[in-house]
Amino acid sequence: MTIFLPPELIEKRSGIILPAEKARHLVAVMRRGKGDEVTIIDGRGRTYLAAITDIRKTSVSVSVVREIHSDNESPIKLTLFQGILKGEKMDMVIQKATELGVSRIVPLVSERCLVRETRKAGRWRKIAEEAAEQCERAVIPDIVDRLTYTDFIRDAATARPPGGLIFWEEGGLPVDSALSRLDPRRDRVSLCIGPEGGFTRAEVEAAGSAGFIATTLGRLILRAETASIAAIALVRFLAEKGLNDGQPESLI
Repeated sequence: MTIFLPPELIEKRSGIILPAEKARHLVAVMRRGKGDEVTIIDGRGRTYLAAITDIRKTSVSVSVVREIHSDNESPIKLTLFQGILKGEKMDMVIQKATELGVSRIVPLVSERCLVRETRKAGRWRKIAEEAAEQCERAVIPDIVDRLTYTDFIRDAATARPPGGLIFWEEGGLPVDSALSRLDPRRDRVSLCIGPEGGFTRAEVEAAGSAGFIATTLGRLILRAETASIAAIALVRFLAEKGLNDGQPESLI
């Protein structure tokens, strides 16, 4: 079992008292006992082996045994600008984006968003934390507060590295062709994906003026949450394949 703990708590090394929810799950669901080992992640890329040192009615304590080398992070840092989706659809995108290795998630308010105000950032961070634990990922994506499309374009115009991919169901380059047009030396790629209803032509053109390349996932019209998951998986695969083949100039 993998558990996330804040770095400042891990620094104690011994006598670390687990949060009540994690303690209950460890003992009541996973049936772990004193002396059993558990993996701890700090959300920033470090993984530790720990042992359960004490189990009481109201608390469970662990102590760090040693740090474990973890190399399951992608060499490509992906930022997802996601048009805010309704209810569980957004929850799913947060969860799957975490599992697929996204480094940063930015909820985006675009013209066709059905949800424009939200106080769910805390909930989304919790979903990302649980997803990282589930897939034994040591990094939890940074989930920032919502961003208006106007602010997104403003920030994109001065971003380094510039540009990225904006996915549009009305047309654009295939993903591999779009990736080939980005700076081949970059190790960071930004993906911009719309809400239900997608982006307007004006929004795509504005993103293009800020260096984003219009990209398509094919002829089928996908649900917004499906498009996000497919786009992340495809971009990560192509970018990593380019690195492994020793030909980054052709793919990233």
